[in-house]
Amino acid sequence: MGTVSQLYERVRPPAHRVQSEEEALDIARSFADAFAQQASDRDINRILPYDEAEALSQSGLLGISVPSENGGIDISNSVLAEVIAILAEADPSIAQILQTHFHVLEAVRIGGGEDQRALLFDRAITGDRFASIFSEAGASGADEHSWHLTSDGPGLRLNGRSRPSASILFSDWIALFATDKRQGSIAAVVPRNAEGIQIIDDWDGFGQRTSGNGTVILHNVYLDADTLLVDREKLAEPTVIDCVNQLTHAGINLGIARSALAATMEFVRARSHPRESDGDEQAVNDPLIVTRIGEIAVRIEAATATMERAGGKIDAAQINLTEDHVIDAALSVAAAQTMTADIAMEAADTLFELAGTASAGIGLNLDRHWRNARIHTLHEPARQKYHIVGNYHLNGVKPLKSWLP
Repeated sequence: MGTVSQLYERVRPPAHRVQSEEEALDIARSFADAFAQQASDRDINRILPYDEAEALSQSGLLGISVPSENGGIDISNSVLAEVIAILAEADPSIAQILQTHFHVLEAVRIGGGEDQRALLFDRAITGDRFASIFSEAGASGADEHSWHLTSDGPGLRLNGRSRPSASILFSDWIALFATDKRQGSIAAVVPRNAEGIQIIDDWDGFGQRTSGNGTVILHNVYLDADTLLVDREKLAEPTVIDCVNQLTHAGINLGIARSALAATMEFVRARSHPRESDGDEQAVNDPLIVTRIGEIAVRIEAATATMERAGGKIDAAQINLTEDHVIDAALSVAAAQTMTADIAMEAADTLFELAGTASAGIGLNLDRHWRNARIHTLHEPARQKYHIVGNYHLNGVKPLKSWLP
């Protein structure tokens, strides 16, 4: 860690073209089986999944959210979130690559011009991976993460340093979003190897250890008319871009919960009862353990249903982008986020509660489920979501959020 990440370049053959939602789910399950095999080893040794990221590019999943008019299948948001949940059950760090990727593509769909959408969506279908960085540009200068924009002919020059950005080490393209007092809001998409971009592998979180997060340093990066999103002002209007972002985060939460439950059941089945005085050597016959497993399974199912419902609300808003539809989607997504975050933490805690002290061995690395859940659910704490929903119902404050900082 702390080293400058070199551009990971590989000449890719054409990616697979996914034809349906059913095929997307099948592909996700197939790749998840492969990704799960070394997930614990990658976590323990912090081996970044570059090969797995390339396999993901070849799978065709990176293009499933692309609109049909641009060659994609315009997958429903509930299926999109389920694809991420399936991959997150295998390895939530790999699933985060898709999560950030789909977030950027939704911004391109809203803010990109026709030619920009055609180009960038084609790159996604080909297998290129997108990530994003945000910052407050033109700040007082006290914040080390402030960005500074200056005019240069028909374009702009950008200097600054980002906060840790999700999956940035695996990106082929980087979306830049900032606000400057003089230049206004800017939104641009540039190649990861554009001159002046330096990516540092400095993520040291105790969870999501192989998610490819890192800091981006911008050295006089030139943004010309082709890189600046043509309709970027639309990103400041109420849209469902943030809803897509939050729903796919919920998919990662859900995948972590499913993985923790699966690990709990595997551990309990393989071992005798932790309390010998109970007289029954098999833990699977303990009614308290059986009941607790049932509780977690029911809550995971409820969270899944809530996520699916929220996906449907986003679909409706994308088809008919009215304020009412955006509000409806935002409230439903907030419910999905809180429920999946809660069950991710609960399932991870329950693993140790039911499996006992033997499950705490470092070599087993079962704590990775808790560490991943704890880090990922810090993204937007549940209390914020409860406040947004409560403020709407009690005070009529609309949960409309611009995607620009």
